[in-house]
Amino acid sequence: MGFDRIDRISEEVRRALDAIIRDEVSDPRVGGTWSIPRAEVTRDLRYCRVRISVLESDKRKDMMAALKSASGFIRRELGRKVDLRYTPELIFELDTNIEYAAHIAEVLREDEKRMNAEANEE
Repeated sequence: MGFDRIDRISEEVRRALDAIIRDEVSDPRVGGTWSIPRAEVTRDLRYCRVRISVLESDKRKDMMAALKSASGFIRRELGRKVDLRYTPELIFELDTNIEYAAHIAEVLREDEKRMNAEANEE
């Protein structure tokens, strides 16, 4: 029962963070194609692990540095937008699941091509 509440809070925090970063963070390093696939708030609402997925590999390091330097501003804005007893401390982490999924899809395509080539030889 308590986990449903935490899941709802995490989703609300994720939506609010997405809006804050897109609309209010003016750092030029924050840009390109990115998303927040997940935000996980701890049960005591003190910390929030925010997973950021950045599509361009050359912009990942700059994006993460910009978010970490703006984390105080982002946290303050989050406190204004989401009504919680405590505004969680934000921990930004790079999420590479999309990149990994693309790699697996490429490996499967190559394997399918190899199997088709072997079938045509026989």
